[in-house]
Amino acid sequence: MDFDFNYLLAQWPALLDGVQMTLRVSVLAIGCSLLVGVLGGAARVMKVPVLAQGVALYVELIRNTPILVQLFFIFYGLPAIGMGLSLFWSGVLCLSLWAGAYQIENVRGGLATVEQGMREASVALSLKPAHYFCLVALPIAFRTSLPAMLNTAISLLKNSSYLQAIGLAELTFVAVDRIATDFRAIEMFSAICVIYLALVGILALLTGRLSARLQRPFQH
Repeated sequence: MDFDFNYLLAQWPALLDGVQMTLRVSVLAIGCSLLVGVLGGAARVMKVPVLAQGVALYVELIRNTPILVQLFFIFYGLPAIGMGLSLFWSGVLCLSLWAGAYQIENVRGGLATVEQGMREASVALSLKPAHYFCLVALPIAFRTSLPAMLNTAISLLKNSSYLQAIGLAELTFVAVDRIATDFRAIEMFSAICVIYLALVGILALLTGRLSARLQRPFQH
């Protein structure tokens, strides 16, 4: 079968719609997962009673079960207890919970690198624990764990392709739907591979620039 560029051009509007859906889901999930990571990481590092144990259990549960099972549980299981969500929000919730578990460990690792002297200095300056965490520990942890956070964000972006399993019209769903209709697998899979590479490259570039900017004050 010859590679048909004209076919790809004709399918570009549909692929673009898929890209937009992929970005919408991924951007929301990345933001939510970072919030989960910060709150969960803080709970574990500060060893908040009960909450720290609950967070640890959540991390182990998410990291040791397939994301596809988690997706099916959210989309098909929650309606059984009256908590049904739309395709879009099921996808956002699944990706947020999945990536959040990894971001908790990323944040926890970053917080572990904060020197004890920083804590002692904050006490000497009469900073409240919340002020120390937000103004001192968290910025240092964020700068240290940024590469790991980027890897998790990239994995989240790629894992958004799993959402085709519940029928969300993201990029991979669009490609598979067109293949089932037109039988042009080479063209469609080639197209989405290039698109995913471009999206991951842009995300890595933006994060790299942010990392360089954060490191600049510490360079001599």
